Amino acid sequence: MSFQNFIAGQWVAPSTGEYFENRNPADRRDLIGMFPRSGAQDVERAVASASRGFELWRRTPAPLRGDVLRRVGDLLAARKEELADLMTREMGKPLAETRGDVQEGIDTAYYAAVEGRRLFGHTVPSELRNKWAMSYRRPIGVAGIITPFNFPMAIPTWKMFPALVCGNACVFKPAEDVPHTGHALVEIMLEAGLPPEVIQLVHGFGDAGAAIVQHPAVPVMSFTGSTETGSKVGETCGRMHKRLSLEMGGKNAQIVLRDADLQLALEGVLWGAFGTTGQRCTATSRLIVEDAVHDEFVGMLVERVEKLRLGDGRKAGTDVGPLIHEESAQKVERYVDIGREEGARLMTGGTRATDGELAHGVFFKPTIFTDVRPGSRLEQEEIFGPLLSVVRVSNAAEAFAVNNGVRYGLSSSVYTSNVHVAFQAMAELDNGITYVNAPTIGAEAHLPFGGVKQTGNGHREGGWEVYEFYSETKVCYIDYSGSLQRAQIDTYDV
Repeated sequence: MSFQNFIAGQWVAPSTGEYFENRNPADRRDLIGMFPRSGAQDVERAVASASRGFELWRRTPAPLRGDVLRRVGDLLAARKEELADLMTREMGKPLAETRGDVQEGIDTAYYAAVEGRRLFGHTVPSELRNKWAMSYRRPIGVAGIITPFNFPMAIPTWKMFPALVCGNACVFKPAEDVPHTGHALVEIMLEAGLPPEVIQLVHGFGDAGAAIVQHPAVPVMSFTGSTETGSKVGETCGRMHKRLSLEMGGKNAQIVLRDADLQLALEGVLWGAFGTTGQRCTATSRLIVEDAVHDEFVGMLVERVEKLRLGDGRKAGTDVGPLIHEESAQKVERYVDIGREEGARLMTGGTRATDGELAHGVFFKPTIFTDVRPGSRLEQEEIFGPLLSVVRVSNAAEAFAVNNGVRYGLSSSVYTSNVHVAFQAMAELDNGITYVNAPTIGAEAHLPFGGVKQTGNGHREGGWEVYEFYSETKVCYIDYSGSLQRAQIDTYDV
C-alpha cells in the first residue's frame, strides 16, 4: 500500500515520485507500506499552504481552537487499541507501552483544550495617570515540527497540540521509521475539524527536515532527535533568527544507595533501562550503586534481566521488543566492543537474539556491564539501546558527582529512605528532571519536560511552559488622558 503526504488540503504524491519502505522491526518480512520520500518542492508547497492556514487559524478564538483539540482527544480515546497495535507493528515496543503512548496524546489533547481558555496575559498599573497597560499572548506563524521514532504519538502531540491551541499552523515531518502513526494522527486531526491548511504532513528523510528548518517562512521550530542533528538545526535557526526548541540526548542515571528498598529499585531499573528497549531519551543508561549494596543488587538485577522475554510486542508475554532498525543494533554491538576494550565486565547479554522468530527481527539481548569507570565512553556516551552501565561508588556525594559528570542533563533518579538525602539529591543532581524512589522514565503531560546542558537549549515541552514557547508576548498601552504623556523620562512631579 502506498501512502501520501497531506499538503494544501489534499492527500498528494511526492513531487520526487520516490517512496520508501516502512517495515515491522519485529519481523522485517512484514511490509507496512510505502511512504513518500519528499523533497524541497513538497516542503515549499506545504509552507505556502500553512501560511494561508495560519491567517485563518490565528483569527479563530482560542477556546474554539481548544474545542478542536478536545475532539481529537475523544477520537484518540475511541481508537486507542487500534492505534496501539499500529504503533507496535511500526516501531516494536509492547502494546502496554504503545497504549501509554496513545494515552499521553489523549492527556495532552485534553490539557491543550483547557489551555485554550487560559492563555493568560497580564494587566498592570501604568506609571502614568489615565493610562492602561496590559500584555497578551499571540501566535507566531508556521511551526516546523520534526519528531523521533520512539514515541510516535506522544511527542508529536506534545509539540503540535500546544502550537495549534496558541494559533499557529504546523508543518509536520514524523521520523521516517514511524510514518504510519503520523499519517493516522493527521487523519484524526482532520476528522476532528482542524481546518485542512492548518496542518501539513510531509514524509521523508533528513533532506525534507532540512528544507523545513531552512525555510524563511517557518519562524518557529521544534526538534527532538540526536544531539548532533540538533546542533545543526540550532546553527541554522540561530543564523535565521528563528525561535527553536531542542530536545536531544540523555545519559540518565539511577542511583541506588545503601538504605534503598532494593526490590523497588530493581523494578525501577528494569523498567528504566529496558522499557522501549532502551530507546528513550530518558532511559536509564547508567546505574550508580553504593558499594555496600552493589554486589547484592547487581546479582538480583542479572537474575531478573535474564528472565526477560524478547519478542513481537503484539504478542502476550513480551517484555522487550526489537530495536528500531539494523543501524541501531550495529551501534549497540559497537558499544559492547567498546565496553570490553575499556575493561568493563560483561555480566549478561552482549549479543543479538536470533532464535526462532526472533531471527526475522532486530532483537538484542538486554546487556549489563559492571566495573564501568566514570569518564569512560561506555559511561559517557548515549547508546539508545538495551545496554546498562553499572558504576560502583562509595557514598551519596560520589554518586551525585558521577551523575553530573556527563555532557547531558535530562533525567535522574535516586532510591533512598533518607528524606535528607532525597532533598539533597533534588538540589544537587544537575538534570531537568529528578525522580525519588521512581525510575528515570515517566513524564506526565501537565508538567514541563526537558533537560539542561547538551540535552536541549533551555525550552521545555509539556505543561504550561510550552504555551509560552509557541506564542509571543505583545504589550499594549491605552492612554485615555486626552493629552501627551511622556513615559521613560522623569514623570514624578507632584
